[in-house]
Amino acid sequence: MPIENKTIDRAAREMLRRTADDGVKTVWDRLEEQEPQCGFGTLGICCRNCLQGPCRINPFGQPDRGVCGATADTIVARNLLRSLAGGTAAHVDHAYEAVEALHKLSEGNVNYEIKDEAKLKEIASKLGLETENKDMGELAKEVAAKAFENFGGHGSEGLGWLEAWAPKERIDTWAELGILPRKADREIREAMHQTTMGMDADPVNLLLSCLKQGIVDGFAGLKLATDMQDIIFGTPKPVQTETNLGVLKEDHVNIIVHGHVPLLSEKVVEWARKLNNEAKDAGAAGINVAGICCTGNEVLMRQGIPPATNFLGQELALATGAVDLMVVDVQCIMPSVATVAGCYHGEIVTTMPITKIPGAEHVPFTLEEADEQAQKIVRRALESYQKRNMDKVYIPDEKVSIVAGFSVEAIVAALSKVDAADPLKPLVESIKSGDILGAVGTVGCNNAKITQDSMHVEMVKELIANNVLVVATGCSAHALGKAGLLHPDATVKFAGEGLKKVLTAVGEAAGLGGPLPPVLHMGSCVDNSRIGDLLTALAAYLGVNVKDLPVAASAPEPQHEKALSIGIWAVAMGVLTHLGLPPHVLGSAVVAETLTGEKIESLVGGKFYVESDPIAAAGGLIAHIKSKRKALGI
Repeated sequence: MPIENKTIDRAAREMLRRTADDGVKTVWDRLEEQEPQCGFGTLGICCRNCLQGPCRINPFGQPDRGVCGATADTIVARNLLRSLAGGTAAHVDHAYEAVEALHKLSEGNVNYEIKDEAKLKEIASKLGLETENKDMGELAKEVAAKAFENFGGHGSEGLGWLEAWAPKERIDTWAELGILPRKADREIREAMHQTTMGMDADPVNLLLSCLKQGIVDGFAGLKLATDMQDIIFGTPKPVQTETNLGVLKEDHVNIIVHGHVPLLSEKVVEWARKLNNEAKDAGAAGINVAGICCTGNEVLMRQGIPPATNFLGQELALATGAVDLMVVDVQCIMPSVATVAGCYHGEIVTTMPITKIPGAEHVPFTLEEADEQAQKIVRRALESYQKRNMDKVYIPDEKVSIVAGFSVEAIVAALSKVDAADPLKPLVESIKSGDILGAVGTVGCNNAKITQDSMHVEMVKELIANNVLVVATGCSAHALGKAGLLHPDATVKFAGEGLKKVLTAVGEAAGLGGPLPPVLHMGSCVDNSRIGDLLTALAAYLGVNVKDLPVAASAPEPQHEKALSIGIWAVAMGVLTHLGLPPHVLGSAVVAETLTGEKIESLVGGKFYVESDPIAAAGGLIAHIKSKRKALGI
């Protein structure tokens, strides 16, 4: 595959030439070695859920059933539900760790603190807790106790976070369909049970359970994790920094934080700053921390730490020879990073008991010893720097300025500069007037099957040219940042006249001396809940349902099971959700047509829309937004 077909990122192209010359394999090389990929797996019509298998269905003839009699429709729906349970489990486990941190903090057992007392009080009030004249530690303990209730318990009690924050219309719809979740752990466990041999064979019933998993993910995963992290680390405000591989510094100790949980990365950033003088004693100019994936987004929006790259670029960062240590926690970490680091320089340090990599060093991370372990990790980086061969360092001269950290609170604060009494009014009036046609949230991964970043960037350029406001999270936000779309200059260069007018007015009122960026960085993957909160607030303001808003969602380059669970949460919320690649469901007409057709839309208001061409995808999203505007009479 030509390098130009692998990525649009100039820095990544430079590093791919280097790895090719050095004979070092990357994710793209391994994809080529897998081709042709299994057609049965691609269509989702293979099953190994019992020892009579593996079974596969021939889409053109026999066999048309597995050994047990399962049809293609059953197998595909079952496989999809298992994938969704995996994605949901990842986010729920992430949320649990954040809740546990708040609980231990409230008891004084760990060296973390409450950075946003206002957010703590707001959440407590929403949960029906008394907040007046109450010690913050005691209030945090009560909130943590309420949060823990979302994971386990007896009976048929539901998710407290859902009951407190989901729109009533959504709750009523989900209850009518029989998909209102009980506790998160029970629903994930039941999904695994439901998909074992001899269980559910009804593809429609399995798809209803898929929707239920998405709802669990949205409230017991995304929303719960974001709320806990905002309390502990602070609710993000706009920050300015730079992105791409050029943020690495040849004369500094370079540490990369990679993964998804800020409990570790925040401590690494803290101790990197405290030990900066030790780095100078070791012969470096200082310590430079950069991020990859969503833990990079977390420390970007709260600490201004520059992101080096997104998912597909993690090996390429190591190929610079300038990364002295990459510390990882959970999710989206390629096992190959240890191999690539061994070919160039630097240590890979794993920290979580469920994420160990052969060839990497393991430093167990616990909340109780977070400071000691963070110090140990940073000092390992100093030792690694002293072993670095400077003759083998090559850092591409590619980096661009970005503005990130637009939480809902930050967006409302910017709008309040235009109308302090009614902050949402300027946004709503701009939508009504057509200056802003609508909004699209772009989320999710990179996938080596798609030219890195191309779907994200080309689709978003088309959207903003047509006056669609874009908000972004996860690796999509990284892609758009590397392309310069998280900077105010992009508003001038790419935005349609109406969108440009609104962003300029808000930016100047907020004292920025120019426009807001045309793409608002809202955080990590779990921070998709911020998008849900914003949509809920807009719907309530307008007196309509979320499903009636002129909005859509998109995962242009989906890769992870988490992208599927986020996507089906958006569909369950009533939002049209675009995918740049289809999930492994095309072996079942029933499943594929249900997920993308009028049936699911009639039930929950949302559906999936699959389109691999970025301009055509933007066109489809714009057409959808226009249809919603027409229905609202605007």
